[in-house]
Amino acid sequence: MLFNLIDDTKAAFNYFTVTFAYWSFTLTDGAIRMLVVLYFHQLGYSPLQIAMLFLFYELFGVITNFVGGWLGSHFGLNRTMHAGMLLQIFALAMLTVPESWLSVAYVMCAQALSGIAKDLNKMSAKASVKLMLPEGKEGKLFKLVSFLTGSKNTIKGIGFFIGGLLLSLVGFQTSLFILASGLFIVFIFSFIFLPTELGKAKSKIKFKHLFSKDRAINQLSAARVFLFAARDIWFVVALPLYFSSELGWDNSEVGSFFAFWIIGYGMVQSLAPRIIRWKNKPLDADSAPDGSTAQLWAGILLVELVAMTVLLSQDVKPEWVVVGGLIVFAFIFAINSAVHSYLILSYSSKENVAVDVGFYYMANAAGRLTGTVLSGWIYQKWGLEACLWWSTSFILATVLISSKLPVQKQLLSRES
Repeated sequence: MLFNLIDDTKAAFNYFTVTFAYWSFTLTDGAIRMLVVLYFHQLGYSPLQIAMLFLFYELFGVITNFVGGWLGSHFGLNRTMHAGMLLQIFALAMLTVPESWLSVAYVMCAQALSGIAKDLNKMSAKASVKLMLPEGKEGKLFKLVSFLTGSKNTIKGIGFFIGGLLLSLVGFQTSLFILASGLFIVFIFSFIFLPTELGKAKSKIKFKHLFSKDRAINQLSAARVFLFAARDIWFVVALPLYFSSELGWDNSEVGSFFAFWIIGYGMVQSLAPRIIRWKNKPLDADSAPDGSTAQLWAGILLVELVAMTVLLSQDVKPEWVVVGGLIVFAFIFAINSAVHSYLILSYSSKENVAVDVGFYYMANAAGRLTGTVLSGWIYQKWGLEACLWWSTSFILATVLISSKLPVQKQLLSRES
């Protein structure tokens, strides 16, 4: 059992509590994303207008991650996690108002709160994993963070499905009320059981230290910007609208497809330690991923995207190219993401883990912000094929930056 990787019983229970709270939050995050995209598409919003609904969601995610690590180190990761859950409940409640109130500006403000909530929750959950293992347990750390990240995305996929299903069954406002009520129950559970001092730094970290001075963390963060921008350029807005308007799929079909895609993506992330294990060696400090692993899998993703884009440009049946390409993309991208999620914890020290993880996920949010805006604009101007070419160029940048990340020998010298 995965929780047996943590020798300390109390730490194992804390990991379970954090994971359960993160799962619950992610379920609402996936559902609200699908609800907003499909509902406002039904109202006649253009692709760019829908993308702009998420502008504040991503922008405030950048800001939140920048200061969130500092807040976590000062007040404890449990408090930042709970603050995120309460903000998400409030953001969901904001959207339950009558349809006439749902102007672009109003929805953007609600999404801003949701973006702050999501990144407070993510930073808190990811950073806390580092604190539940002793130093030097790199293989166990990789397995735990891969499970947390992968299972989160599986739950997000279920959230996509639930969002599309609820929209079809009970409508927009009632769906949001159901999600808010469920998340509040989980908030009470985690508030009672999660330790109050989790992740709180022993010495006060100054605000000027929010910018990482570690070269490896800066390089990994830069690679993360381009990796997630490459995904969201064609995934966030362009793809749901392409399925709906070009292929004629209804809301439940779009929601179901994205649900199964994210679920599969999350399962691959959870299995990443087994997939990338070479020569059947157990994962330990000598066989855990390093910079060369990140570069390799980014390169594989580049090849897949080029092939997919060329096939689409040659008028090969688009349904098969897009759906089949998405399945392969999910597998490869999941490995990339799992390796990155492990590397940031490996590069971070326990004392500064909240700040380092916050800085890294600030880069992640910047990539999502860039990709989201470009997704609506490029799709509206030139269509899905253009989105894929832009995505390919961003993955090429990821490969080049990843080539500068430390390899195993350099990692060992960093620790000694």
